Amino acid sequence: MATGLVLAACSSDEGGEERGGEPVSGGTLTFATGDAEPTCLDPHVGGNMPQQIAGINVTESLFTMTEEGEVEPWLAESGEMSEDGMTWTIKLREGVEFTDGTPFNAEAVKVNVEHLQDPATESSTGYLALEHVESVEVADEHTAILHMSEPDAALQESFAQTWLAMESPAALERSMEENCESPVGTGPFVVEQWNRQHSIVYSRNENYTSAPATATHDGPAYLEKLEIRFMPDASSRYAALQAGEVDVIDSAQPDTISQAEKSDGPVQALLGVRSGASTRLELNTGGNTFSDPLVRQAFMHASDIETGVENLFFGTVDRTTSLLASSTPYGITHDGEFDYDVDLANELLDEAGWEMGTDGVRTKDGERLTVRIPVSTNQSIPAEQSLLEQIQAQAAEVGFEVTIEPMDLASWYAAAGAWEFDAITAPYGKSSPDVLRIIFHSDGIEPAPSGYHANNINVSDPELDDLLTRANQTSDKKEREELYAQAQQMIVDGAYVMPLYDWQTRVLYNENVEGLRLETNLSTPWFGDAWINN
Repeated sequence: MATGLVLAACSSDEGGEERGGEPVSGGTLTFATGDAEPTCLDPHVGGNMPQQIAGINVTESLFTMTEEGEVEPWLAESGEMSEDGMTWTIKLREGVEFTDGTPFNAEAVKVNVEHLQDPATESSTGYLALEHVESVEVADEHTAILHMSEPDAALQESFAQTWLAMESPAALERSMEENCESPVGTGPFVVEQWNRQHSIVYSRNENYTSAPATATHDGPAYLEKLEIRFMPDASSRYAALQAGEVDVIDSAQPDTISQAEKSDGPVQALLGVRSGASTRLELNTGGNTFSDPLVRQAFMHASDIETGVENLFFGTVDRTTSLLASSTPYGITHDGEFDYDVDLANELLDEAGWEMGTDGVRTKDGERLTVRIPVSTNQSIPAEQSLLEQIQAQAAEVGFEVTIEPMDLASWYAAAGAWEFDAITAPYGKSSPDVLRIIFHSDGIEPAPSGYHANNINVSDPELDDLLTRANQTSDKKEREELYAQAQQMIVDGAYVMPLYDWQTRVLYNENVEGLRLETNLSTPWFGDAWINN
């Protein structure tokens, strides 16, 4: 089922179908992204989607994933967990070098793991993914043995992310500022110049030899140069694409995606589902508003999400009731749990003791029924913001006073870290259903060194923790599936999360771009196979 959903979400051009003969080497491709400009190009520092988009061109992961969720080798040849789960033995490719000439070997893996675990690195995603790795043993030049504090069956899946990609040990000895400016990996491109507030220019790695198993060709990239340009406004990006000023854009508006899919024009569409959690509203149970489960249930029944998604997203994505993205194994749907029911919402709020005021806002013990939702203007497109505005308007009909607070990405992270919200949409990608443990286990309430906490529902439940821990530790697929199903049902029963839709990659590109595809590593545009057909 998950595989079918992924394929249904993608255009017929997903595999980089070539329309113009043999690939041609050379040229510059310009990609305009709507994601925020990274504050640091080193994907180890922090760990957000802008770094994933920028970093995958330079750094490479030990593993990648197929569309079916199966682990495939990349810089590693294989990975094997011991029977007791307390060690992982990772065999590495031979003959691979970082672009500064440093050899890629087991010592490099050790250095990278230690860099991610060092609080001074200020990692978030990588730090949390490696929390059960106790030490790395260099068994021989191309064999690294990871000793665990407790079993982690999802470790290979964690290593299939750019936030845990391999960087040159020699480069990591530089200052954080230097490494943020130009990280050094084994990838198809190298950072040539970072023009802040405008673009990143990459040049081809002429000695590239380590394409992932999902690539369509070996050896150096066809493109001589790649430019990632930062264009936050969706209409400006689309206009630049139409004018031929850029070749590829992401975060495309659903209406333009729909137009491209229905026409035979020069603009092509490419869609993919980012693995991990679905896009969702998480409710902060630690605040006054959503500490009561009746109020949480009322909020979820107050909005017609299905109609909103259908109207605002032009059929490019469906409303989901699963906590996991359709591209991630073991997600379950919860039909009926989130149905639009105004009468039920009013009954629940009455039962919870919130009385309707003359101004249409409910109150209790002198407090107004308020909901603060911070929104990163760098992480959402107008359609997504419009859906939140619909939720705001419909929740107001039953007595909620919803405030949507637009802010830049840095301010959003600060607000999230300080618990300055009642509800929040917080994308979290991981190539594994273990994302549930990261964002719902009580360990995630405490912030990582970056200052960001992954658990936004503020719930500490020993039974839920146990389910998520056991699911992470077992390699038995049937047992893992059952444990994740139980955990998801507990979260839904607690009314902590309102699923909305799949977190998508939405790409439009001009027809002269060939070989473009989405690497299954978080459904990120991959330019190692792309070429320009002039």
